[in-house]
Amino acid sequence: MEKKNEMEKRGFVFKKYEEPFKTPFEKLFEIFKELITHTSGDLDEALDWLQQLDDEYKLTDDDYTIEDFIEDLKKKGYIKEEVDPEEGGGMVITAKTERAIRQQALDQIFGKLKKGTSGNHRTNSIGRGDEHTGDFRGYQFGDSLDSISMTESLRNAQINNGPGDFNMTQDDLVVEETHYKSQMSTVLMIDISHSMILYGEDRITPAKKVAMALAELITTRYPKDTLDILVFGNDAWPISIADLPYLKVGPYHTNTVAGMQLAMDLLRRKRNTNKQIFMITDGKPSCIRERDGSYYKNSMGLDPYIVDKCYNTARQARKLHVPITTFMIAQDPYLTQFVREFTNANQGKAFYTGLKGLGEMIFEDYEANRKKRIRG
Repeated sequence: MEKKNEMEKRGFVFKKYEEPFKTPFEKLFEIFKELITHTSGDLDEALDWLQQLDDEYKLTDDDYTIEDFIEDLKKKGYIKEEVDPEEGGGMVITAKTERAIRQQALDQIFGKLKKGTSGNHRTNSIGRGDEHTGDFRGYQFGDSLDSISMTESLRNAQINNGPGDFNMTQDDLVVEETHYKSQMSTVLMIDISHSMILYGEDRITPAKKVAMALAELITTRYPKDTLDILVFGNDAWPISIADLPYLKVGPYHTNTVAGMQLAMDLLRRKRNTNKQIFMITDGKPSCIRERDGSYYKNSMGLDPYIVDKCYNTARQARKLHVPITTFMIAQDPYLTQFVREFTNANQGKAFYTGLKGLGEMIFEDYEANRKKRIRG
């Protein structure tokens, strides 16, 4: 009867959500990092926005003002005075702030993944590796000794042989399955053509956030992997991780071929056998650089000359066993058709994502690709 009463008392208890305590500095710093990302590292503009938000939403009070926050940024090493011989002095963000921005981007995207995002493109292969699956099986001759789960094996020995006269046999041994995970070299291509800020939609900031989060994930969790980042407009050029907060869209057309050629050049130098290209773009290819250095440009529709060059480059990547995954953040029917043909030429993958869920999809795909061997 007593046990029945205990069962009846079980259930869910609902209470009002209480936000974890944050200091005034911590609250403002969260907002500040978002603003710095949106202003491409322009400290003065970010602080102006912060002041406007404070005026409207009363973020500070007499005990802790915006001036106090700026002083704390200096003391904690997030901003510093920098003297420019041409433009004079001024305050700029430091490498410490750049790392904090990357970590915030990682938390925002990877935190959603840990809560369980949907995705139907994961391909997992069971085998010897270093990611535990939580699945167990009996020991088989040839299994590595370090794959034996001692906790489960000892438990089996106690159950099978009794605690009094402890004895362990091969039949008691249990192996935990792991995912095979290979080293991966990735090139992330980011479209910085003018259309990335057209039509009243900021597309470059989400792309920057994804790049910063992916960079932070790889450098902290998968240090043996490599990540190169390049941007492409009329031309293509590599950028460093430290450049990401300052990345801006230019008055460019979209030279997809130049981006692809640079990506393949970067991957040729990598010793890893597993290589891939991620491309974030929102528009059609509209520019080609000719052998004489001139540019052929056409923004009206899909130019057959430019498009054929793109398809040929995709086939070249396929011959090098470099799959291309395109994350298309525009959904015009004729552009979707181009991406389908481009993907077919490479035998890669394409996701028509819009901006919502872009980061989660890239992270899911990156994790999935690490867990399978790309045959070369």
